[in-house]
Amino acid sequence: MLTVGDLAPDFEAVDCRGEPVHLASYRGQRRVVLFFFPKAFSPACTLEVRNFRDNYERISQLNAELIGISVDRAERNCRFAVEEGLQFRLIGDESRAISEKYGVLWPVLRVDRRATFVIGLDGRIQDVFHHEVQVYRHLEDVLDRLAATRSPAQP
Repeated sequence: MLTVGDLAPDFEAVDCRGEPVHLASYRGQRRVVLFFFPKAFSPACTLEVRNFRDNYERISQLNAELIGISVDRAERNCRFAVEEGLQFRLIGDESRAISEKYGVLWPVLRVDRRATFVIGLDGRIQDVFHHEVQVYRHLEDVLDRLAATRSPAQP
């Protein structure tokens, strides 16, 4: 798994709205909270996604974009996004290309670990959170990190 200080691997994908997502386009503009989750519609993943959904505005106000990724088929993730009323980008990484770049795949199961990366304006990883069971901790850790590294120009 990538660590703090690593350059976040660039990727291009299409989100559930059919819009292109290019990680490099955020450099110098907004930080990115990139979270990987194992399986759409599973109880723990649903809880995690709802926590992010309910706090999306707070994350956005802290100058960060939120992107969720799982190895589910795009159709499954898109149905998940609609049913959960998600405002943020959700990507199905069925090929596992993005997940492999970030080193988050479980070796045997080939599903994503529950891992969250905070990527700075410079494209480097500022923090990594990995809590498989305590799903609520990802949101708490992200909000703490974003608030602690707020730029002076932000309110």
